[in-house]
Amino acid sequence: MRVDLTVNGERRQADDVWEGESLLYVLRERLGLPGSKNACEQGECGSCSVYLDGDVVCACLVAAGQAQGRDVMTVEGLATDDVLHPVQTAFLETGAVQCGFCTPGLLVAVHDLLARDPSPDDDTVREALAGNLCRCTGYEKILDAVRLAAERGRG
Repeated sequence: MRVDLTVNGERRQADDVWEGESLLYVLRERLGLPGSKNACEQGECGSCSVYLDGDVVCACLVAAGQAQGRDVMTVEGLATDDVLHPVQTAFLETGAVQCGFCTPGLLVAVHDLLARDPSPDDDTVREALAGNLCRCTGYEKILDAVRLAAERGRG
């Protein structure tokens, strides 16, 4: 089957998609957007988080056909004109990026959180990121990044 969708503001098309194929597979393998990571394939780790019509979803759990005619934004779509989004910059500046596997999903989740709550407290941040697992860190640098991005958003 053919899947037509808008990805990061651009109309895209994937051909020869089989019925069981995930949106994550289509994004990575058919459309050349490797930012979202394939880790658990069960919606437990958050590494594949993307926006689907403005809602954050685990792309590994969305059948590609469900994205037909819909709007998808990946971690690649956070940057504009090759300028990193402030959330991305905050992650780099605070050292929140370690191996990088969980980072794309965390960036999408933090972007979504700050759009909903520009000044979250630490408990709100922890709750918002509870669906994103990182095996490299104790999460303190990630919290630092969220605090920095929120602070800059207020400035």
